[in-house]
Amino acid sequence: MNPVTVVTGGSRGIGAACARHLATAGHDIVFCYRRDTHAAHQTLADIHATGRRAIAVPADTTDPDQVHHLFDTAATLGPITGLVNNAGVTSPIGPFTDLTLTDLRHVIDVNLIGYILCAQQAARRMPTGSAIVNISSAAATLGSPGEYIHYAAAKAATDTLTIGLAKELAPHGIRVNAVAPGIVRTDLHTISGVPDRPDRAADRIPMGRPGEPDEIAGAVTWLLSDQASYTTGTVLRVAGGL
Repeated sequence: MNPVTVVTGGSRGIGAACARHLATAGHDIVFCYRRDTHAAHQTLADIHATGRRAIAVPADTTDPDQVHHLFDTAATLGPITGLVNNAGVTSPIGPFTDLTLTDLRHVIDVNLIGYILCAQQAARRMPTGSAIVNISSAAATLGSPGEYIHYAAAKAATDTLTIGLAKELAPHGIRVNAVAPGIVRTDLHTISGVPDRPDRAADRIPMGRPGEPDEIAGAVTWLLSDQASYTTGTVLRVAGGL
């Protein structure tokens, strides 16, 4: 039986790259998305081209009922053995003192509450031998001063969630790890108001360039594989030296 993996925010960027890599590695995929139906259909087509099964589910990961529906849908393919907690947002780059309450709550809701709700559903359903990977960020330790400290704080909470949940679920045979990307070339930066940020930031990345979504997906795929069978509670930094 093929592993069944849920990928949140799987229609674009890092999530879509994870879905494609995992499908190539033999996973059946259920991914959720918010609005970009065209991108979701393209990701579905890419997965189907590998011969794997796939379902795209429109879902808001901050809504417990929609999260429940996402996992119910995934369970129609078989026991859920993997979760990639990836759905995330940022807000316009700017000084901490200019942060609005609306932006703060949205970032915390999606990047932290959504992760917790999805991890809860996964933990309740997963059999022994399953694994969860949370997408964190190098911002969790760098702090993102002058950009989005609140986003960095949410990602630091993701690291804590990863460590605590790994310890709690280890006796049940479920591994929990995180991948912390640095600056990656995705359209997340458009939301922040600086679409060319990856290229602007290249000179402060030790490797001299931003990352690509496929480079993050490779790390996620390894952490969900049997090759990482003794790895849990780890935050794997994939950040070009940041």
